[in-house]
Amino acid sequence: MRLVIARCSVDYAGRLTAHLPSAPRLILVKADGSVSIHADDRAYKPLNWMSPPCTLKEGTGDDAGVWTVVNKAGEKLIITMEEVLHDSSHELGTDPGLIKDGVEAHLQELLADRIDTLGDGYTLIRREYMTAIGPVDILCRDASGATVAVEIKRRGEIDGVEQLTRYLELLNRDPHLAPVRGIFAAQEIKPQARVLANDRGMDCVVLDYNALRGIEDDKLRLF
Repeated sequence: MRLVIARCSVDYAGRLTAHLPSAPRLILVKADGSVSIHADDRAYKPLNWMSPPCTLKEGTGDDAGVWTVVNKAGEKLIITMEEVLHDSSHELGTDPGLIKDGVEAHLQELLADRIDTLGDGYTLIRREYMTAIGPVDILCRDASGATVAVEIKRRGEIDGVEQLTRYLELLNRDPHLAPVRGIFAAQEIKPQARVLANDRGMDCVVLDYNALRGIEDDKLRLF
């Protein structure tokens, strides 16, 4: 990852146009090719960005200090540097991914064991289905035989929807699995997360942890 802090202006040219006037900003260039522009507020959300696949060209000569980022659709993010205050690169390596807390891990185990909680006719393919960017909590099939990816959270927020979105993008490239739809499952789902999930064609399921534990206890008492 490359971190650049610079006084710069930023122009976006694509389906719309946008301009950020000159100000000190943080520019992140990640190993996946993405480039994002950040201010010292707005939490994690960038002011502007270009998602991969895209290419970054740093100008030379008369164009020195001008970065041009172009994606596959031909959209451009043009960053004009006025003063570079910091420029460093760091090798982060492969991220191990988010580690579930005890409740989330137990929810995953219980739901996999009682996959029909999601609906009649659901069958489990496997838990922790590995992808290039980490494991999908549960991969299963619905009553029609279609593949379903399930992301499980204790508290369902927008970050979890984004995570499931990335998994679905990868899984739908596999002709043996596609088409793959998503289910966002959590004990509590924030309204904004539900809106985003539904907008992306995902179903939302609220899980009752105590009820699932009760099902498990009843099952164990039979033996």
